[in-house]
Amino acid sequence: MKVLITGGTGFIGSRLTLRCLQRGDVVRVLAQENASPETKNREVIESAGAAVTLGSVLDAEILTACVDGVDTVFHLAAAQHEANVADQHFRDVNVHGTTALLRASIDAGVRRFVHGSTIGVYGSLEGVIDEDSPLNPDNIYGVTKREGEQQVIAHGDRIPAVIVRISETYGPGDRRLLKLFRAIDKNVFFMIGDGGNLHHLIYIDDLIDGMFAAAGEDNAVGEIFVLSGKEAVTTENMARTIASALGRKPSRFRAPLWPFTAAATVMEKTLRPLGIQPPLHRRRMDFFKKSFTFAQDKSASILNFRSQVDFAQGVAATVKWYRDQGLL
Repeated sequence: MKVLITGGTGFIGSRLTLRCLQRGDVVRVLAQENASPETKNREVIESAGAAVTLGSVLDAEILTACVDGVDTVFHLAAAQHEANVADQHFRDVNVHGTTALLRASIDAGVRRFVHGSTIGVYGSLEGVIDEDSPLNPDNIYGVTKREGEQQVIAHGDRIPAVIVRISETYGPGDRRLLKLFRAIDKNVFFMIGDGGNLHHLIYIDDLIDGMFAAAGEDNAVGEIFVLSGKEAVTTENMARTIASALGRKPSRFRAPLWPFTAAATVMEKTLRPLGIQPPLHRRRMDFFKKSFTFAQDKSASILNFRSQVDFAQGVAATVKWYRDQGLL
């Protein structure tokens, strides 16, 4: 199969690229290099056989070339973690870029468009969440990802498309949670808040299995799926599990949430207009605040997808990868 993966130098995109190559796909990648991990990922996937184009999903000429002859598009490119750019940047990439890619894919006769969305479209909800739960995004990333989903739905009569809302993802290749692992390894991590909020994380290999199912199952076309892991875990249990895998004792020190939330708000409002990435911002504090638990009935019944890796197993594999890479 001929595959295009946008955002292929990111964590999820690069691991998806390697899995596609392993199963014999011809893989094109459209991505950017905005940081050293993306450069490293580009080198890895190129050496494995992927054809990489560095460019923007807003470049019509590049999109036309990238989708030519492609069977399946996995659209993962997104503005996500930037806290030092204007809101318009998120709308350009996550909405207009998605629209441009959809139109190029339609013109090229792409047979399946798998759109990588996010659980961030839900904002903050209580209880068990499913695909029909109300959407109430509470930051510009979630707002524009919801708008991107709406574009996919609007073009659904012209291209077989599937939307996957991706839960918090971890595993070998991830550098976002590396800071947490390092802090626990150095015994400098402390809990902010009561640590009782829930994370329904998904291990990277499980996520890719779910995305393959979304790309291959006929009954998935026109549907939305939440892809999450085997179990939801509290922030406190996350820290304890990671500490155990590292051979460390979990910290007993706790700090109240409100001073950090207040500091994050001030830093964001002060530094963002200056184009400076704040060291602490409100979305980072969501790690200690938001709770997510997801129903898995729909992905199980239509995609026949069930996560296989529990959190302790996934953490052990992640620690091994970090150590093999010299990151711990």
